[in-house]
Amino acid sequence: MKVTDKIDDSVQRLGRQLPLLNRQQALPPGYADIHRAILRALATTGRPLDRSEIAAMLPDGDVDDALARLGGDDLVVLSSDGKEAVGAYPMTTEDTPHQLDIAGVEVNAMCALDALAVGPMFDAGVDVESRCHVTDEPIQLRVEGDRIVSATPSADVRVGIAWQQPCGHAAHSMCREMIFLVDGKVARAWQGGDTDAKTVFTLDEALDFAGRFFRPLVT
Repeated sequence: MKVTDKIDDSVQRLGRQLPLLNRQQALPPGYADIHRAILRALATTGRPLDRSEIAAMLPDGDVDDALARLGGDDLVVLSSDGKEAVGAYPMTTEDTPHQLDIAGVEVNAMCALDALAVGPMFDAGVDVESRCHVTDEPIQLRVEGDRIVSATPSADVRVGIAWQQPCGHAAHSMCREMIFLVDGKVARAWQGGDTDAKTVFTLDEALDFAGRFFRPLVT
């Protein structure tokens, strides 16, 4: 399969399982603006908008209703009491294996693919710290916009996706199966020849995939 076909197919497949853009486009305009503002806040401050900030965007609206709609559509992840946003794909304040530094702003990514999405989304420089899902070896990446600038331990780091339908919030289910793998050999062993259920991407492929899937949410 050509690389372009592989990325096209993967963007469409993830869009069927987690149709973020379709859900955003179906929101009332004010709620869509709040969703985009939450994404920008996570990237620039390391936290989502709080209730008072959302209220300021809804002078005649209901914050609880807005959060319920965004959370119900799984565009944002809510706190256990449903009163605050704690994340919005691809970023979260919840603990994950994937830490990001965006020009000094620290926030977590929900999965390995998400960790690569923030640079293309905001044309930003992002330092990624994570670990290999199989060997637990540290992985460090530097992303600048649409480019992988550096990768440790090597440029052979891969991203693996074990495709599955989300159960509840995707952040707490399918995202856990979108992982970093330290090199091609480990990735092939993890995949085990099951190319239908598991897809392995080079870093450049995964960056292209992540940018194409997530960038439309903020443009």
